[in-house]
Amino acid sequence: MSNEEIVEILEMTVKLLELHNADAFKTRAFSTAAFNLDRFKDAEIASLPAEELTKIQGVGKSTAVKIVQLVNTGHLPELDELVAQTPAGVLEMFKIKGIGPKKIGTIWRDLGITTVEDLKTACENGQIAKLKGFGEGTQQKILASLAFLQSQVGKLRMDKGEALAGLILEELQPHFAKIAITGEVARKCEIVETIQLLIGTESPVAAARAINEVPWLVQNEKESSPFAWRGKILDRSAASDLPPQGEEIEVKKTLEIRVEILFTTPERFENERFILDGTEAHLAQKTPTGSTLLSVAMGWSAFQSAEEIYQKASLPFVVPEMREGRGEFDWLTTNKNEDLIAWDDLRGILHNHSTYSDGKHSLEQMARFCQELGFEYLGIADHSQTATYAQGLSEERVEQQHKEIERLNQVFAETFPKPFKILKGIESDILGTGALDYPEEILKTFDFVVASVHSNLTMSLEKATSRLLRAIENPYTTILGHPTGRLLLAREGYPIDHQTIIDACAQNGVVIEINASPWRLDLDWRWIRYCMEKGVMLSINPDAHHKEGYYDMHYGISVARKGGLTKAMTFNALPLNEIESYLAKRKS
Repeated sequence: MSNEEIVEILEMTVKLLELHNADAFKTRAFSTAAFNLDRFKDAEIASLPAEELTKIQGVGKSTAVKIVQLVNTGHLPELDELVAQTPAGVLEMFKIKGIGPKKIGTIWRDLGITTVEDLKTACENGQIAKLKGFGEGTQQKILASLAFLQSQVGKLRMDKGEALAGLILEELQPHFAKIAITGEVARKCEIVETIQLLIGTESPVAAARAINEVPWLVQNEKESSPFAWRGKILDRSAASDLPPQGEEIEVKKTLEIRVEILFTTPERFENERFILDGTEAHLAQKTPTGSTLLSVAMGWSAFQSAEEIYQKASLPFVVPEMREGRGEFDWLTTNKNEDLIAWDDLRGILHNHSTYSDGKHSLEQMARFCQELGFEYLGIADHSQTATYAQGLSEERVEQQHKEIERLNQVFAETFPKPFKILKGIESDILGTGALDYPEEILKTFDFVVASVHSNLTMSLEKATSRLLRAIENPYTTILGHPTGRLLLAREGYPIDHQTIIDACAQNGVVIEINASPWRLDLDWRWIRYCMEKGVMLSINPDAHHKEGYYDMHYGISVARKGGLTKAMTFNALPLNEIESYLAKRKS
């Protein structure tokens, strides 16, 4: 068990103890332990015996014994018991933004509400607003959160969609000579509603039989047909966000994500694959002869590749990511597919966290792994002082980190065969007024500043836009971080006037981040081309809180290519010497 998993389990236990109005001393003991263990960076918690755990601030003997039991068995008896006492619908309420365990407990006990559906009805009837401590504002927040959650049912983030599609492909590949992942996953969509695969076979009946032998794929016979297997994925943990050990308590349920496996003849495989990989708008593109891409692909010719289909249509080849029908052929009049950003084009990794704030690995560990991956620079950007929840850096800690960076850079210069450097950065909170964290004498010590909103996320479009504008106009802002603050499928971003924000970045020479975390992928790819038109560079940043987080840049690259981002307009595709020159010029 990782430190994060252990902390997550303890935090869930605290929530359920609060829900059930459990003994305050017991609740506080779990809460204090979770708080301190979340900040513990010295070792893997799972490797420590009880006597060592008690040496960690806030971890008592009783709690230490329970943590060891959790690590050894995968279960925390207190949590198992609390989950068993809690209706499944009440557990689902923990996903609702704006209400915590205390308020959920009040709703459950005072109104007898045990399902999300009944909660929605109670809000619509005005019952929730009448509860003590709630009011109309809380009631409206609950309704808004419920509407958002309902709109996300049956959807997956890109990373989960790719992983599940890959599992199905791996399971079925030994049985078929021609099989491919198609549709939304192939187009690198940030949200996946249907996992789709295509199989080339002479016997669809035998193919469907092979699919049905996979125990975790469940067919929907009514929606299926002789040439299409449709169904869902069986997954125990799909019902809630409970930690792993809660799976044994959960009844098996089907994950509400559609799986569609289509069949075609082997000789028509590439034709059908091409059709499935493009949206209707892309396939409706007219050829010089007046026909459409779709009609070419559906014609009598059996093609061997997508390239052949575009050639037959006398149209330029479009990479799968861009087959959305959003001006990709116009893009190709001034750009080439080879211009699109790729992993090998990136020269550095900006916006990363270390143990100085809420990261898992030390500054040196993050830097050495970055260098091992072949990059020329690491931009460290730990949280600023206002972000106390993430151990944001005090002014003294900033000075301490800068001294360590200087020491490490000297070591690297003497030992690494190629130039490598840590750049001094910070992820400065954009305060409610739009000001940056820290006074000017501290801000000017950084090589670069990533300015991001992390608090007071409930804003009108006017408020959010003006808040960002003031930060963009600050001369110390280098990069605007995750511009809308969205968490895909979990939290809507605050509304902003994208065009106004991008225009302001152009006027003030501010780079915009494509936050590569699959939870964010923010800036949205649909605004990339407008950024490029305005001359605004974009930086593909992993927001990594541990070494392996660097790999999230693959997701960022996928959506960057989807939006048409070129190497020339990618900030962290600049080599070290050019980045240093750019930052030095901006500081001056």
